[in-house]
Amino acid sequence: MSAVTGIGHATRGKLPIVAFFVIVAGALGAFALTRQTGLGVARGTEPTFRVRKGPLTISVVESGTIKSLEQVSLKSEVEGQSTLIYLVPEGTRVQKGDLLVELDASRLQDDLIQQQIAVDNAEAAFIRARENLAVARNQAVSNISKAELDLQFAQEDVTQYNEGLHPQEVKEAESKITLTREELERAAEKLRWSERLYEDKYISLTEVEADRLAHNRAQLNYELAVASLQLLEDYTSKRKLAELESNVDQAKMALERVKLQANADIVQAEADLKAKETELRQQRSKFQKIEGQVAKTKIFAPRDGLVVYATSVEGGGRHRSREPLQEGQAVRERQELIYLPSAESMMAEVQIHESSLEKVRIGLPALVTVDALPGQVFRGRVSKIAPLPDAQSAWLNPDLKVYPTQINLDTSNAELRTGMNCQAQIIVEEHPDVLYVPVQAVLRIGAEPTVFVRHGSGFEPQPVKIGLDNNSMVRVLTGIEPGQEVLLTPPLDAKAEVERPQVPASPVESADGIASADAPPEPPPGEPPTEARRIRRGEEHAGPASGDMTPEQREEARRRFQNMSPEEREAMIRQRMQNMSPEEREQFQRRRRERQSGDNGHRAGGRQ
Repeated sequence: MSAVTGIGHATRGKLPIVAFFVIVAGALGAFALTRQTGLGVARGTEPTFRVRKGPLTISVVESGTIKSLEQVSLKSEVEGQSTLIYLVPEGTRVQKGDLLVELDASRLQDDLIQQQIAVDNAEAAFIRARENLAVARNQAVSNISKAELDLQFAQEDVTQYNEGLHPQEVKEAESKITLTREELERAAEKLRWSERLYEDKYISLTEVEADRLAHNRAQLNYELAVASLQLLEDYTSKRKLAELESNVDQAKMALERVKLQANADIVQAEADLKAKETELRQQRSKFQKIEGQVAKTKIFAPRDGLVVYATSVEGGGRHRSREPLQEGQAVRERQELIYLPSAESMMAEVQIHESSLEKVRIGLPALVTVDALPGQVFRGRVSKIAPLPDAQSAWLNPDLKVYPTQINLDTSNAELRTGMNCQAQIIVEEHPDVLYVPVQAVLRIGAEPTVFVRHGSGFEPQPVKIGLDNNSMVRVLTGIEPGQEVLLTPPLDAKAEVERPQVPASPVESADGIASADAPPEPPPGEPPTEARRIRRGEEHAGPASGDMTPEQREEARRRFQNMSPEEREAMIRQRMQNMSPEEREQFQRRRRERQSGDNGHRAGGRQ
């Protein structure tokens, strides 16, 4: 008592742990006293099983959920996320047209008002563009008509000058020449008479000089008339004609420009009208879409039925990843909200583990029991097996691969309801009279299944051919006889001594439930065992490493690992994988896949 007191208060919390390890060490030591070395075991110290012959049913048992074969799935069709403001109580029997769900439409109502304003603006812009197009077409006609008229006038001016003005000007110049020539001749004649009269002294010199001046004036007028005609012919008429012809060319080009500009204005106005029409159509489409979204905030029953929330049946209840549906909850677009199942035909949906997938095929019979209906058994057949594993289960646990399987029930019962938990036993094979032993009695040595049969005071390995198992018993085709006593805990060291001397083997549960000695080799001397090796050996998480375990301790660890349920094994493996490094986890998963592939090949060879 004084020694314990001397330890102090700080060590009192460790006493229960120390006591626990002392008890475990004592139990393991006592167990080791009952063991023998080598392949032989002492009589009465190991559990055995006598080979039986009788009826054996090979089946796969999985839990699942009752669902309706024919059901209407109601989803949220409102874009984005919406809030539930009304939800019909689950289990309510509704009639066609009843309100089931109402989502918050306040945001959509605001969007609808804004969109109505956008529609009105787009419609006004469309009307303005339509009127602008009419104005552009009218203006184009007016401009083209004016340009064509200018061209016509220019062409008529050329014709008028060539055929009217120019000949008239020439005649006027010629007539002027004629008049001035005649005036010049009269002036000359008068001057001659005046000079004669002056010589005869009839008139004065002044009168002669006046006549001479008139003659000179007439001479100048004649010369000017001749020069004017020459100027008209050589310069004035040519310049006027060139000017008029240039006006024609300018009028033609102006007409072409007016036509092009008018066409461009019309095209621009038409394009603007088309754009405004498209925008108006788009804005109206948005308005109708928002209007439809507002209408979709209320979901009505498309037919009579019983209301079942989608969250109540998804994942069979155990793997449910979302909270139950309720008012005030946010729902996303395309999310399933309510099922309206039909009670005329029901099915059971179960998840088949990948290790049992090769046993199950479409058409196999099944017996379904429902937790809520004890004592009742429903018959059905496998109608569908998913080609890919369930994505939700794989996301929750990447190491767990299960395949959704549908079992159609042959009969209907008014008491069956969607969402009820059930258990389905899929009958793979039924044998009226065959040999069978427990799965843990079979050990694979190499590619050959082996059991240890009692011979005298010990057990000797006996190769056998096996068929399928039901996770409890395995069918034995040849190799043993009824009544023979086989060892339930075959010594795994036998495989190490036969195939890999000096390398201890460890128990690993194969995919079909038969114990296998395929384990990774121990680490090199001085290297501590990794967590991945300890998991594959089935050791306890807090137990000693394999290098520190006695054969009895390893045997006890193997036995405890075999007695675990598949769920407990998966949980233990997941817990231990969390303590691994990424490299150790990857190495462990790769070896595990290789081992499962090898076991599947061995089972296929055994059935052949």
